Amino acid sequence: MPEGLTPIEAHKELQHHEHHAERASGWRGRAVQTTEALVLALVTITVAWSGFAAAKWGTESRLQLAAASATRTEANRAQYTAQNVRNFDASTFNAWFTAFTLDNPEKMAIAEKRFRPEFSVAFDAWRATDPDTNPAAPPGPSYMPQYHVAEADQAAALDQVADEHASAGEHAGSVSDQYIRITVALAGVLFLVGIGSTFSILGVRYALLGVGGVLLITSVALILRQPGPPT
Repeated sequence: MPEGLTPIEAHKELQHHEHHAERASGWRGRAVQTTEALVLALVTITVAWSGFAAAKWGTESRLQLAAASATRTEANRAQYTAQNVRNFDASTFNAWFTAFTLDNPEKMAIAEKRFRPEFSVAFDAWRATDPDTNPAAPPGPSYMPQYHVAEADQAAALDQVADEHASAGEHAGSVSDQYIRITVALAGVLFLVGIGSTFSILGVRYALLGVGGVLLITSVALILRQPGPPT
């Protein structure tokens, strides 16, 4: 018997393979299209979330840095007031010391009446150290632990609050930058999957869809590691 197929049989066999290939290609094409649509939908939602988070953290950064600047101004104002208070205490003490060197109790009493109540406490504690005869006594009331200027404490507290605002602002800015980088990566996914749908070769579409899927998974993992948008 002769080997091989007759022309008629070969034609039928070719038609059978072409029909089978079209069916397989059609099924695979529809699967790729469905997957691409699903990936595009997920990427669109993720991009929206990442962009929203970046905007919120950017706003938070600006608010925190503005609060740091305003608080620092208040701290400087309190520090300036504290310096004025110290200068006043020094002037009243100098007046008392001048009267003391002149051995004028009347003027000493007048100077003591001008002392602030907080300074009077430190002055009395200083006099109790017997500075007239005790060489180890502190140089003056302002060197005593009892000497206290409330405005100086306020300035220190405000400085600390300003530092906290500044640190929070820098952190918020860093988080915003991270979300922006993630958004850029997701934009790359949109490009890859979008351009992949223009190719008729399934292998190319598989490759672009695979790369886009890896980028999408990586971006989602990075988002999960970031703090959520501030309220």
